[in-house]
Amino acid sequence: MTALALYARERILAPGRNLWRREPVWLTFLAILSAVFLANPQQGEASALFVLDGFLGVAPFLLLSVLIAAWINATDAEGLIARAFTGAPSLMIALAALAGGISPLCSCGVIPLMAALLRMGVPLSAVMAFCLASPVMDPSMFALTVGILGTEFAVAKTLAAVGIGLFGGFVVLAFERGGRLRDVLREGFAETCGDGGCAAPVQARGGEAVWRFWRSPERIGKFRRQSLSTTMFLARWLSLAFLLESLMLVYVPADWVTSLVGGNGATPIALATLVGAPTYMNGYAALPLIAGLLAQGMATGAALSFVVAGSITSLPAALAVWALAKPRVFALFLAIALLGSFTVGVLFQLWSLL
Repeated sequence: MTALALYARERILAPGRNLWRREPVWLTFLAILSAVFLANPQQGEASALFVLDGFLGVAPFLLLSVLIAAWINATDAEGLIARAFTGAPSLMIALAALAGGISPLCSCGVIPLMAALLRMGVPLSAVMAFCLASPVMDPSMFALTVGILGTEFAVAKTLAAVGIGLFGGFVVLAFERGGRLRDVLREGFAETCGDGGCAAPVQARGGEAVWRFWRSPERIGKFRRQSLSTTMFLARWLSLAFLLESLMLVYVPADWVTSLVGGNGATPIALATLVGAPTYMNGYAALPLIAGLLAQGMATGAALSFVVAGSITSLPAALAVWALAKPRVFALFLAIALLGSFTVGVLFQLWSLL
């Protein structure tokens, strides 16, 4: 029986549990899309195509992250990789923030790696630093930002990525030392952590890695199961997020967004952070939009806050983090992203006035 057929039998056709409890996200997605089709067939078709285009846009990054997570699981490399994160917490956070600042993963694609690292026992502080920094900037994004918005804006965005990663990592570290962040994954992910749970010490995760996992049918099975479970997790939550995003873009007027984030001062920066967080999605497509808003008088600090907040907390990424981590971790992630985005906007605005 293929992994997909096994998933369908266990999740969709399994007796003894109602379908809503097994697949609430898929059913919510279908209910919303059906309602849109009934009310406005043209918009329903447009929203369905938007969901498809959204998946095609992030597919390379999602595929890379899913395969890496499945490869780690199949080779039993958890202990080896986790031991690389041992040492001084401050150094781990710094390295994670720097690595995130140059990685090519988007805000959605980093989620499987976040889950894999936490399952290994890597401290949440280092994982948070990486996940906050990674979606904001990468080498190709830097080059394109230089071409459209200039070198100063590109450098500011890069520094913002690393700075927010560092800020988030050290905030989480403070909570960890206070014993307030334990068992951070939701039940569906935490149950795969093994003996000791996700909070088990890194040193306890031993065992030799088997790099050529394809020689073992058992390990190939682990690779397939991990790939499928991660893919289906992302598919259900991103489908719902992309659908909501399509409706938001249609029913939230662009002129209203522009009027909110225009002008100077702290208020436009704060509003740009709040508006950009759920509505901003594609970093490459957003650059011409930001260039146009800047030409219309948008403050440079507000522009930076808008793109940084949206890079980290776009609707698909936020829903994925919500599904992966427990509410207190999601709340902390959101608070750090918003506060960090606002702060870098204010600092960049002050810099531009010098």
